[in-house]
Amino acid sequence: MRQKIVIAGGTGFIGQYLQEKFQSLGKEVLIISRQPHHISWSDLPGITNALDNSEMLINLAGKSVNCRYNQRNKEAIMNSRTETTQILGNALLACQNPPSLWLNSSTATIYRHAEDRPMTEEDGEIGSGFSVEVAKAWENSFFSFKLPRTRQAALRIAIVLGADGGVMTPYQNLVRFGLGGIQGSGRQKFSWIHIEDLFRIILFLQERKDLSGVFNCSSPYPVTNQELMRQLRTAMNRGFGLPAAKWMLEIGALLLGTETELIVKSRWVIPERLKREGFEFHFAKLESTLQDILR
Repeated sequence: MRQKIVIAGGTGFIGQYLQEKFQSLGKEVLIISRQPHHISWSDLPGITNALDNSEMLINLAGKSVNCRYNQRNKEAIMNSRTETTQILGNALLACQNPPSLWLNSSTATIYRHAEDRPMTEEDGEIGSGFSVEVAKAWENSFFSFKLPRTRQAALRIAIVLGADGGVMTPYQNLVRFGLGGIQGSGRQKFSWIHIEDLFRIILFLQERKDLSGVFNCSSPYPVTNQELMRQLRTAMNRGFGLPAAKWMLEIGALLLGTETELIVKSRWVIPERLKREGFEFHFAKLESTLQDILR
């Protein structure tokens, strides 16, 4: 029998990448999703059966935060994370032979707006506001389960960069149409990770059976928004990009049905635990990352 990997919420940008990578390693990949042709979230016996005798569960489930934070969307964002995590935890408890590792997605947005110093797992300060409350509730739901046969790690993932999707698409469009200047003050930090390094972190944590708890999944070299946009323009051979003041971003976000927090919050996050444990990034610097993605 091929070894099984179960990815919950695996139909998005990250999930599809992970599925392809694991299948290239000869693994059987099972997806739990609201979309057809996958294991349904309402099929509790099916979820338990998928998890039984699998080697790892990766949970990425959650409604996209790229929307307006009205009451309806807020409830959907929160519930799509906490409720699915509860379903998975209860299914693991029902397994005869549960997977040895459960990786649950979290977010680097859990830390406060930081322009003064980087946030690490040990001394990072938890922020405030709706996005932070979601992140805290998500992690609390995850760590509320005590699973004697399953190791647990929460991945506080920064902005994921990769080809064919994710945030690279709107950023490339901004640069392409001459709007690739600084956004807001330009001083806000942009913490990011190449999608390939995220996959490699998953393999690293699977191998290191002594590791559990919270991990910042981000490049050790975050940049400012100003540097991000400059490097994007350089990589795309665009010499100029119009800047966007915060009031312009507010109007644009309203028209596009999203929130400015996704752009103007300063996320200064460092992967201290991964570095201490010996993980080496293949794409530590933004310049080589953009060259790889845009080639």
